[in-house]
Amino acid sequence: MKFVKDEDEKRRDYILQKDETTKKTSTFVIVVLILLVIAVAISGFYFINN
Repeated sequence: MKFVKDEDEKRRDYILQKDETTKKTSTFVIVVLILLVIAVAISGFYFINN
């Protein structure tokens, strides 16, 4: 089983495909996760100081 499939490969056993949709979706997910980590850190500092 291959993890990333190139666009021109003819196979069905892959997890991610190397195309524009996968790149945009993974970028969005990473940005949202970073924002959530920042929000948790800020709320932690806020509740400790109050």
